Amino acid sequence: MEIECLGAAQTVTGSKHILRTQHATILLDCGLFQGRRRESIDLNHRLGVDPRELDAVILSHAHMDHSGALPLLVKHGYEGPIYTTPATRDLCAAMLLDSAMIQEADARYINKVIERDGAKMDPVVPLYTENDAVQALGYFIGVPYHRRQRIAPGIDLEFFDAGHVLGSALVVLDVDDDGTRKRFLFTGDLGRRHMPILRDPEIPMGASVLMMESTYGDRVHPPIEEMDDALGTIIERTIARRGKVVIPSFALERAQELLFTMKRLRQKGRIARVPVYVDSPLTVKVTDVFKLHPECFDSEALALIGGADSPFDFEGLRYVSDKEDSKALDASSEPCVVISASGMCEGGRVLHHLKATVESERNVIVIVGFQAQHTLGRRIVERRPRVRIFGVERDLRAEVAVLNGFSAHADKRDLLGFAESVRDRGSLGNVVLVHGEPVAQRALADALGRRGFSKVHIPAAGDRRTF
Repeated sequence: MEIECLGAAQTVTGSKHILRTQHATILLDCGLFQGRRRESIDLNHRLGVDPRELDAVILSHAHMDHSGALPLLVKHGYEGPIYTTPATRDLCAAMLLDSAMIQEADARYINKVIERDGAKMDPVVPLYTENDAVQALGYFIGVPYHRRQRIAPGIDLEFFDAGHVLGSALVVLDVDDDGTRKRFLFTGDLGRRHMPILRDPEIPMGASVLMMESTYGDRVHPPIEEMDDALGTIIERTIARRGKVVIPSFALERAQELLFTMKRLRQKGRIARVPVYVDSPLTVKVTDVFKLHPECFDSEALALIGGADSPFDFEGLRYVSDKEDSKALDASSEPCVVISASGMCEGGRVLHHLKATVESERNVIVIVGFQAQHTLGRRIVERRPRVRIFGVERDLRAEVAVLNGFSAHADKRDLLGFAESVRDRGSLGNVVLVHGEPVAQRALADALGRRGFSKVHIPAAGDRRTF
């Protein structure tokens, strides 16, 4: 059994890995790379695999850095099955179409700026169109958790709950390669325990090889309860100075967790009179998908739904879909909270809100998720004095608040505990760390070594290893 890492190797974007045996070739995830614009374009255009070589594709969850290049794969000739959970399939129906639409819209906007203002940027061509996304969706096959599925000669698939986002899956592959049997476990993105809405991650039995994400392998998150109070304090002081609170958020999971938090703050009277806008057509669609999949919810969220009290609605909340209503938000001086995609500030309506608010000290930008290197979100976290938005340098005068406790990724403690639990339930021999930056990966590898894991690998992009 050979594993080749094409993406999310010593970085956190572009998840893409190949598993090969004597009889089959399987692609694990097919995500978009996010970072420097020119580098991202080049990397995303290079799939790194011949689509005709693949027997099957397995998708761990719907985030764009894991699913976003699937239409490109199909555009280049892939015609096989794409296995994922039913919830992820439904989410991708909205998210891949939205990705294509944003690419086309951003290309039109940037090319117009180049033509009108003579901006020094390369013209933009979308990676794929909405038609490409629709075609890709036709190959999706939904496989529920805990249902064993033969996907290729000698390879059986079973999904377990990863607890990261709605429908996220731990991928378990039972591989029989000419009589040699191995159980391979790929975490995709691993969730945290005791988070709102979703169930905790499961622990599959019998894994011999573990490929595990390592995004927060060098740090421990503060308790989610502390984040509620911190966000409430930030909103109160910003509204008091007549400013706006802009929260760049992934449309999937982070936005829903924020709404759940806002609901609790509202019930406590912390933000009783603050208008809250969710300005992301995709977030509206994703939230509707949440309501279709109670099988993914924890007991608290199920109790709310059973009592006809939506976790994602409260007085003063407004979902914005119309583009003109979105523009009106920027033109208004009304103090408010705006939650908008994308989470790393690399596209979507949040760019327009940042453009309108970044140069005023009254406003605050609240970062609630991991920001990859070379993204606009990372530059804001680093509090660069000037940031480029739509090709124009702007002064960063707004307050920047970073609340990493909202992250849906497992932290160092969670990752170590998961690896030890997997070892306790099987014959785990090798651990492969992916989806992390080098500093975090080295810290996690050292910690694993101190706990008796003697074979920990940190592959670079293009590395191949046989197990």
